[in-house]
Amino acid sequence: MATTLDAALKHVTLRAPAPQYERPRAPRGILSSQTGFLRAVGTVTVVLVAVLPFIDSSRYLISIATSALIYVMLAMGLNVVVGFAGLLDLGYIAFFAVGAYISGIFTTTLGWPMWAALPATVAACVVAGVIIGAPTLRLRSDYLAIVTLGFGEIIRITANNLEVTGGPSGIHGIPTWSFGDWSFADGFTLGGVFFPPYVVFYYFVAAIVILVGVVGAGRLGKGKLGRAWKAVRDDEDAAEAMGINTYIAKISAYIIGAVWAGIAGQLMATQLSAISPNSFQFLYSVLILMAVVLGGMGSTPGVIIGALFVSLAPEVLRDFSEWRFLIFGVLLVITMLFRPAGLWPATAVLPWLKRRRPEAPPPTEAIGVVAAEVEAEVDAEAADRFTVEEDRP
Repeated sequence: MATTLDAALKHVTLRAPAPQYERPRAPRGILSSQTGFLRAVGTVTVVLVAVLPFIDSSRYLISIATSALIYVMLAMGLNVVVGFAGLLDLGYIAFFAVGAYISGIFTTTLGWPMWAALPATVAACVVAGVIIGAPTLRLRSDYLAIVTLGFGEIIRITANNLEVTGGPSGIHGIPTWSFGDWSFADGFTLGGVFFPPYVVFYYFVAAIVILVGVVGAGRLGKGKLGRAWKAVRDDEDAAEAMGINTYIAKISAYIIGAVWAGIAGQLMATQLSAISPNSFQFLYSVLILMAVVLGGMGSTPGVIIGALFVSLAPEVLRDFSEWRFLIFGVLLVITMLFRPAGLWPATAVLPWLKRRRPEAPPPTEAIGVVAAEVEAEVDAEAADRFTVEEDRP
């Protein structure tokens, strides 16, 4: 009997019920959807980054722009740790130092080219992320922040006392990127236009930050791993109850953030050609965390805006001499008072989209069929009731 029933069920086709309403198409256009608007703004930003040397190619401006891009790279890495996974890290500058020192040691002491030192930098940051994150990520909240702060200071003090890192003097004479017989120091000519070394390096940093930092971190945040990070950030106990391995999710975010910071550290070491322990103080961890919080935790465009604000505002206020940091602090306070969730939070909606009321979706053909059947049933019931009343004596 059971075999006959199973054979009969194999030929049964189950159909999903027809939808009651047609799903409206997603709005398209720059001003009609938030995604289209952000893509348009991103395209304009990339174009501005590309044409900046043609507008003003002074060494000072290009150097400031390169430093701002490195800040964006750092902030995007910390956004993975703090914004996506919700791990308060006050020692993030430690991975920045690891990337800078590893690249400096491999290029000056061992004589490796800078591109060959990149895998060593990534591997060292992964190992550092495991060593620091494995015992500390079982902590939460303030305890995690204090422990990561301690590890950040341990890295700086260790670099200050080791001979291989140059001690308090640091490492000097770090070479630029070279590929065979050509290096960034040679520059190049394209279409009759000569691009000096610092402009070539600026374009190189911009390409890495846009492709690896911005696009890579943004794609990670929207993927399966990113959803796991956000679940851990919102409620770790609930995420674990839903089957998410919270420890793996947290340490993966920590390692990815460490790699981002290490690459930024290698770029910074190339730009300055010299590093020292004073370049990796606790204040820089606070500045990067400030960029993430000020821009909007978990928001890719917000973090970019916050990093640019933190890195460029002191330079814009340089004419005010010793008052510039006071003005900078006042601007930070005003920004946090009026935008407590960040300049561009992850839940931000464009103002003109807030005022737009959604239109009711048109009914499908299934609604008409169901309505006709219901009307026929009502008529049949009314006819039966009328017949019964007529038959009564």
